[in-house]
Amino acid sequence: MENLRIKSEIETLKRVLVHRPGQELSNLTPKYLPEQLFDDIPWLLEAQKEHDAFVDVLRENKVEVVYLVDLASEAIADKRVRKLFIEQFIAESYINNSVTIHKMRDYLSSLETKELIKVTMAGIRKSQLPGYKKESLRSYIEDYPFVSDPMPNLYFTRDCACAIGNGISINRMKNEVRRREAIYIDFIFKYHPDYKDTEHFYNREETSSLEGGDIMVLSDSVIAIGISERTEPDAIEVLAKRLFLKGGWQTIIAVYLPKQRTFMHLDTVITQVSDKIFVAHHELIDKIDHFVIKPGQKPNTLRIIPYKDKLAKTFSKFLGAPVTFIPCGGNDGVASDREQWNDGANTLALSPGKVIVYARNTITNEILKSHGIEVIAIRSSELARGRGGPHCMSMPLFRQPSH
Repeated sequence: MENLRIKSEIETLKRVLVHRPGQELSNLTPKYLPEQLFDDIPWLLEAQKEHDAFVDVLRENKVEVVYLVDLASEAIADKRVRKLFIEQFIAESYINNSVTIHKMRDYLSSLETKELIKVTMAGIRKSQLPGYKKESLRSYIEDYPFVSDPMPNLYFTRDCACAIGNGISINRMKNEVRRREAIYIDFIFKYHPDYKDTEHFYNREETSSLEGGDIMVLSDSVIAIGISERTEPDAIEVLAKRLFLKGGWQTIIAVYLPKQRTFMHLDTVITQVSDKIFVAHHELIDKIDHFVIKPGQKPNTLRIIPYKDKLAKTFSKFLGAPVTFIPCGGNDGVASDREQWNDGANTLALSPGKVIVYARNTITNEILKSHGIEVIAIRSSELARGRGGPHCMSMPLFRQPSH
């Protein structure tokens, strides 16, 4: 099996990267929720049980599940790479005191490799750092508890990177608090023996933000990308030029989303569930501005065509077959808004017509069943507090052609 192959949202899923929620959720406090992009604090033990149940469903459907902690640990197994990781992590933690930097280096160097990965993900409290004491004027003034911030959004592995075809996009996250998440993916795709030779279409050092929840690989020639509050149009142009240069990719459909938390990413308002069916937020079913991007006549240029039609009509045109958008929550606007907020439109396809969903979105799930979709519902009382569903929690690495 190839290491990466993603040329569809719905071909049979064979390998996926996930992150089991860890102590980073225990480092969330009400005072810092807005900065950490959370609305509430998940209960860690229950979130882990729910995530384990999600993984069980994947494995029951013959999907190989690989964990971010494991791949990252394997990537930095070499002592030289491990040292590079520690130095880069410290640099990205923005510690402004040389004594604290020295203590942090000693502490991280003392940890076993897998524990090192987990600790850096969880966040490092001042009380946790051996020998920490107030060394600077800032440390006397501020009561902030962390030397290095937690990364509670890490269980949404879709965002910081995504596979496209046989390559990878390592994304520059919009918010500084999430930008460090890509350090693990970066080291995996630089140093892990299975992934180090993968072609890169985007890198975390780019200047424009791009997030994986906005990228949907619809076929081996068509990709949809959301212009959202977290993905900038400049990034889409950069990615489009590189994909067109690669060959095979012919069309990018850029969908202009409202800059609202409810429309955070494209996959929070629409996902594909079968060859001909997408589930979408009701506001996306009506006319929404979008743009078709094609290669320009001259090398490394683009041709951009504004569209005012319904998005389903444009998808049908470029996918070469009629597609239908069914409304998350049905035709009831209140139910649609509520279930979309709880990730009713955020499904993960195991194969065409077979999807993992959150059990709480009962109306949407019944509608999917009525359209012949096989629905596997998982509990999400705690996972959903992070505002992400099964699609957000998964980074598919390999999908097998269905025929």
